[in-house]
Amino acid sequence: MFIHLGGNKMIRASEVITILDAGGRKSPTTLAPFLNETGNQGRLERISDLEEVKSFVVTRTIVYASPISSLTLMKRADLEGNRAMGETINGDPEKKEDKE
Repeated sequence: MFIHLGGNKMIRASEVITILDAGGRKSPTTLAPFLNETGNQGRLERISDLEEVKSFVVTRTIVYASPISSLTLMKRADLEGNRAMGETINGDPEKKEDKE
């Protein structure tokens, strides 16, 4: 399954190691060394220059700066994972999710 990160960027859900929130009071200070090093290595990809970065999606090779909130991305990743595993709706194995 794929996760839409914003703009025209989609990645495989299986590539995601973690999704970090770019907001919050502590995030910029805590993430700065990691983001600086990733940028210096050429492994930081900003998805949109026009929109504010709301989250960072970390994979083995690239860190994506996404304009989509970390909560939304995590919901998308979880939803895709649950669909892939054939999760039922409301615990009823007969009712599978029909809508996208």
